Formats: sequence, C-alpha cells, structure tokens
Amino acid sequence: MTQLIAPFRYDHVGSFLRPKELKIARSKFQNNEIPYDELKKVEDQAIIRLIEKQKELGVLAITDGEFRRSWWHFDFLGGLEGMDYYEKEQGLNFHNLETRKEGVRVVGKIDFGNHPFIDHFKFIKEHAGTSTVKFTIPSPNMLHARADRNLDIYPDDQELIEDTILAYQKAIQAFYDAGCRYLQLDDTSWASLFSEETRAKLMEEGKNPQQFMDTLQYVINESIKNKPSDMTITMHICRGNYKSTFHSSGGYNFAAEVIFGGLNVDGLFLEFDDERSGSFEPLQYVKRKDLKVVLGLVTSKFGELEDKDEIKARILQAAKYVSLDQLCLSPQCGFSSTEDGNILEEENQWQKLTLIKQIAEEVWG
Repeated sequence: MTQLIAPFRYDHVGSFLRPKELKIARSKFQNNEIPYDELKKVEDQAIIRLIEKQKELGVLAITDGEFRRSWWHFDFLGGLEGMDYYEKEQGLNFHNLETRKEGVRVVGKIDFGNHPFIDHFKFIKEHAGTSTVKFTIPSPNMLHARADRNLDIYPDDQELIEDTILAYQKAIQAFYDAGCRYLQLDDTSWASLFSEETRAKLMEEGKNPQQFMDTLQYVINESIKNKPSDMTITMHICRGNYKSTFHSSGGYNFAAEVIFGGLNVDGLFLEFDDERSGSFEPLQYVKRKDLKVVLGLVTSKFGELEDKDEIKARILQAAKYVSLDQLCLSPQCGFSSTEDGNILEEENQWQKLTLIKQIAEEVWG
C-alpha cells in the first residue's frame, strides 16, 4: 500500500506544535536574554525528538516541524537577498483576529544566496536516517502577496516577478544539491480567488482576477520548470491558519481549471476539512494521471478527533471525480503555521496523524 514516491497515502503539511521548552527559549532569545547558540541547542534537541516521534508513529515524510521558524513564510522570505524582516504597524486580519505585527519588505534586488534554510534541511537529513525528508518553504507567490514593495527598486512589477522566479530556481537547485528530494511550496495567495468577496477585493486593488490567477500559475510553473526529474515538488493551497483561525473562505471552482489542470507540480495538498472549502466537484478538472491529490479532511485547528467512517466516506466521494489511486490523506493544514500554534494539545496532533495512517491503510491497503 505504501507509495515509494511522495506525496504518500498518509502525509502531513509540515508544521507541529512547538514544545514548551522551545517556546521559552525563543522568547528569551527575542528578549536578548540568551544568545542564538543557546536557542539553537534547544531547537536541535527538539527537532531530534520530533524526528523520532514521527518515526515512532510511522510517518513517511519527516519534517522539522518548522521549529526554527517564527512564521511559516516570513522567515524564509526575509532570508532572501534583497528582503528584510521587520515590525509593522498592523498585522494581518484573520477571522475575528489580527496577527502579530511583523512582515517582510523589499530592500534590494531579489536573489537566493547563502540562505540559512539550506543548513536547516541538512540537519534534518542528517538525523532522519533513511527516512524521506520533506522540507517546506513558502511559494514564490507569497513574496508578492505579503512583501511590502519598493517602487524605487522595482518600478516594474514584471521585473520583480522575474527576479523572484530566478531566486526560486536557484533555491530549488540548492535544496536538491543538499539532498532534498521532497519539497513543498505553501501558498495562501490562491484563496484570493475563491469567493466573490475576495475577488471583489482584488478588483478594488486594481487587479483583474483572471490575470491575477494567470500570474500565480506562471510564477509557479516557471519557478519549478528546471527541477530535477527525481525531485518531488508539491504545493499546499491554504486559506489561512493562525491560532486556529482562518483568513478566507470559498471553494476551488473559480480557479479549478488552472489549479487542477494547469499547474506542473507533482502533488496538491488541499483543504477540505469543513464547508469553507466547498465541494469535491472541482476535482473533475484533474486531467493528469500522475498528479497526486492530498485530501486535507482532518482538521489541524482543533483537537476533537474525526469519525473514521465519515472520513472514509468523504474519500470515496472525492473518488467520483478523480481516481482513488491518485488520492492521499492528510490534515488540512499544519498544526502550528506560526510559533503561536493552534488551539489543541500535542497529544491531539499525534492522535490525528495516527488516525490518518489507520484510515489510509484501510482505504488503500
């Protein structure tokens, strides 16, 4: 039953709840109470324990839980050449919640150089043994969606896009050279297309939704076009995940033909955990037989465990639109897209991963 090529029948998005000792150490570091070396020791030990826990549970795609990051995207984007991580006047608006007031901005020409995430990957690979290591980074689209732009440096939007693509092509090759064979791009920008409300906001900003979608597709396909043939690149399409809240809602309908028929990724991690995600009907646009669709049917936002039979029934519903052999199962998102974490206990995330494995074995075994 187990696939030898990722994404796996039972997979996960990547992030895990930060253990208490790591949260304490990061807080001390941020308050200049300890040097980075002391924080790194705590990170190292926490990641080693996490790797062993994943192996114990039979997880096939080993990650570092994003334990070295404060945010799922800003840490990577801020580490690119020409980018800066800084404190903003206002955070992002989520459902009934505002995020921490932090962000990234363009301060020079975008490029990929001596990025710390390469060493982060090497550490996991060193300690994961023969297990498959999955590494997650934000999609190149997130640079345009979240970075404050500098018109003096990039007066032309297309030049910024092309530099971003080149930076990501370099990044993908750098991860490959370091031994990475399973890379995931996390992307919330597609959610701007999923509802009439969010499409209206795009138009208020002077953006045509169709052109915006075409640009998202172009950036992804160009960024990954030179990837080595033995490297798997997947994409997680997210509607926001911050302290168990969300940023947007809506089904895949408007963008279905592009997402399912026009992206050259090897697999798609899709949110389908509640009514905010719409129906499975847009999956009819999956035309490639080699595209894996990872159904995020188990929520990572709350600890209550899903009913196994209900999840199995939903998998079969999805199989009406795309071959069961192309489907996989995972949580709908990470358990801790930021260091704050979602509203559940560590034991809940292990229970959910165990449930996903059991269901996958019963459905595809």
